Amino acid sequence: MSAETPLTLYDLQRSSAAYRVRIALALKNLEWESVPVNLAKGEQRHAAHLDRNPQGLVPALTTHEGSLTQSLAIIEYLDECYPTPALLPPSPIARATVRSLAHQIAMEIHPLNNLRVLNYLVGNMGRSEEEKLSWYRHWIAEGFSALENSLAALHAPDALGKGLYCYGDSVTLADICLVPQVYNARRFECPLAAYPLITGIADHCGSLPAFQAAAPELQADCPRR
Repeated sequence: MSAETPLTLYDLQRSSAAYRVRIALALKNLEWESVPVNLAKGEQRHAAHLDRNPQGLVPALTTHEGSLTQSLAIIEYLDECYPTPALLPPSPIARATVRSLAHQIAMEIHPLNNLRVLNYLVGNMGRSEEEKLSWYRHWIAEGFSALENSLAALHAPDALGKGLYCYGDSVTLADICLVPQVYNARRFECPLAAYPLITGIADHCGSLPAFQAAAPELQADCPRR
């Protein structure tokens, strides 16, 4: 880790969790270096990576203060160290609401459909690709149905959360979690017509330069601003 690039992200192009951190780094306009970790080749189990992340997962963010893991913890660290633009609203109830939405995605929807689970279904349990896709789409539907209802309550005409994003008119932690999950749902061709708020917010976020820069397809070059 060089003095010129104090933030190093141990990354995977299509990891939803790493994607979240890339969005936050881009929103903060921070300089950082990306070091890909190839899960297909088992690089996550190398001793050097396990020193950074004992779970053998991505992301890990190396800072001048040490290494951090878990995407939401990393993002809140960045938000505290680099407070502009803020990724959590100012009031306690609004912050808790945004965290609740983020946790719905990152802790309820995503874990059922991450790479380890899908690989276990096929490689260890002998499920077919068709059954894997059925599993994926089922849990996306379960999670997105609940999330759409949560967003609908926040976007009611007189609700405090009504705006362009998951909560209000500023990007928050919730939007950072939403966009990678929608990206993956589209990648696996999940039906999304029943979730107009989810897809509308994700599409709006996708028009912003920071979200575009963090997209999986644009992760070949590093370091970047």
